[in-house]
Amino acid sequence: MDSAKVDMFMLANAKFFESHHLMQLREQLLALDDSKWVIVQSISFYDPTTSIIVSILAGTLGIDRFLIGDTGLGIGKLLTCGGLGIWALVDWFLIMGATREKNFFKLQQVLY
Repeated sequence: MDSAKVDMFMLANAKFFESHHLMQLREQLLALDDSKWVIVQSISFYDPTTSIIVSILAGTLGIDRFLIGDTGLGIGKLLTCGGLGIWALVDWFLIMGATREKNFFKLQQVLY
């Protein structure tokens, strides 16, 4: 893969991933076959900023977890009213990291 393409992708999408994954992603993208580049470009990632805003506004209903695809955790939060508010409060600190991990997992599925 062309390093200029990879650098532009990393520059445009770095906010969607944890910082400790960026070097690994760059190396994997450099080793990627050009035929998969179109697929990588077409992936839509979850925005961590949107996740934290939804978590603050409607975290007790589990909407933040439904948003990133954690259906089971979303149902759990919905049925327990966010763990009586405690789970919702904890998710204010964890949801951005969980969103970035989901994005990393989504990209890894395409790369392998």
